[in-house]
Amino acid sequence: MGISRIGGSYRDPSGHVYDAGDHVLRSVRPIAADEFDQVLKTGILERLVADGRLVPFEVLDPEILVAEAPDAVRVLRHPRLEFISYPHEWSFPALRAAALLHLDIQLQALEAGVTLSDASAYNIQFTGSQPVFIDHLSFRPYKDGEFWAGHRQFCEQFLNPLVLTALTGVPFQAWYRGSMNGLPSREVAAFLPRRNMFSRRMLLHVYLLGRLEGESTQRDAVKLAGTGLPRERFKKTLEDLRRWIAGLTPKGSRFSEWGDYAGNTSYGEAEGVAKRDFIRDFVTATRPGMVWDLGCNTGDYSAVALASGARSVVGFEFDQAALDTAYYRAVKENLALLPLFLDAANPSPDQGWAQRERSGLAARRNADAVFALALVHHLAISRNVPLGEVVAWLVSLAPSGVIEFVPKADAMVRRMLALRTDVFEDYTEEVFLGALEAAGRVVRTARITESGRLLAWFDRD
Repeated sequence: MGISRIGGSYRDPSGHVYDAGDHVLRSVRPIAADEFDQVLKTGILERLVADGRLVPFEVLDPEILVAEAPDAVRVLRHPRLEFISYPHEWSFPALRAAALLHLDIQLQALEAGVTLSDASAYNIQFTGSQPVFIDHLSFRPYKDGEFWAGHRQFCEQFLNPLVLTALTGVPFQAWYRGSMNGLPSREVAAFLPRRNMFSRRMLLHVYLLGRLEGESTQRDAVKLAGTGLPRERFKKTLEDLRRWIAGLTPKGSRFSEWGDYAGNTSYGEAEGVAKRDFIRDFVTATRPGMVWDLGCNTGDYSAVALASGARSVVGFEFDQAALDTAYYRAVKENLALLPLFLDAANPSPDQGWAQRERSGLAARRNADAVFALALVHHLAISRNVPLGEVVAWLVSLAPSGVIEFVPKADAMVRRMLALRTDVFEDYTEEVFLGALEAAGRVVRTARITESGRLLAWFDRD
């Protein structure tokens, strides 16, 4: 079994994380061993695992990591999650759910005399639509009266992005992607309407922290930390933050032309049935474990795939309203679906230290099948990506899948071309199928609308 250290695991001196194939290993270094053992004795980690809030783990003999981590005194092993995502890819309700999970864990741990050493949003991942905490070494014994060490980090990585979208309607994803450590309070405070300063919560958790970010006020920050935070006050602060965040919603309806696509399609019910049947046939025949649904919209065909036997789906969507709806749907229907934000013409790149800290979308590619339904024309026409390159990229994502071609005769494409010159001579079904044959093999096609929409089932070696 090959074992390698994960690129982003270098910040925490308590231990490091290693890729061990089907599992993930986490070393516990001597500096953290005593505190880890104290936390383990409280039983809080086991209770969090039982509640589904913490990734299951087992403690192994450190000999298993002796070559990679010779100073490890404990080694934890936990199952590998199917897909790793990042906060800048989450929908508003997903980031809110992650924030609430962090606060709930803090409150539950506090009852056991335990706290969290930080408040990194990257310590949370998703299994389907459910957030789960993954960093077992973030827990340490609580010292009564200590200041909340993770307050600033929690605000920058959870609260500030949510407040930005809740008060202005501006999506947080692009800003978060460009600022990996979260949205600085001082910058967010400058961006928000000044009337928000009169809110006690905003003053305490946004404006005051923004003021303390300045070098000239570092002395004030140290003095504030030294005042301490009694346990009951700490608990009330966490509870108040939880109530506030639970009630945050994006400003405005954020409705868009594509956000109500499921109920506003350009084809009739018979064509919709034909599309669902095609997807159902594909999944039944290929039995994919994980499906990537690019342009998943509100999750209609993701749900069909899951009902037909797919194990899980990662959906990708550019439209914020559709993305939020897909997440709410996954929660309500308990679907193994994780909807994520994606600009397919500008996917997440490798980021961070040495470009190894956060893997880009290509490096995380692990789908057994890919759907690209009503997506190709957005890339080829709206974003001017050559049709052949769009097809080649889609085929590269998975060994099989279904791609939809929407011709120029379709109402959707006519609308896209209404206010621009048609320079897309190569945007034809013939070119589409030729590119698909060049990149893979066309297994089956189906015409599903009178306007000529075509579904193509492909596979490749």
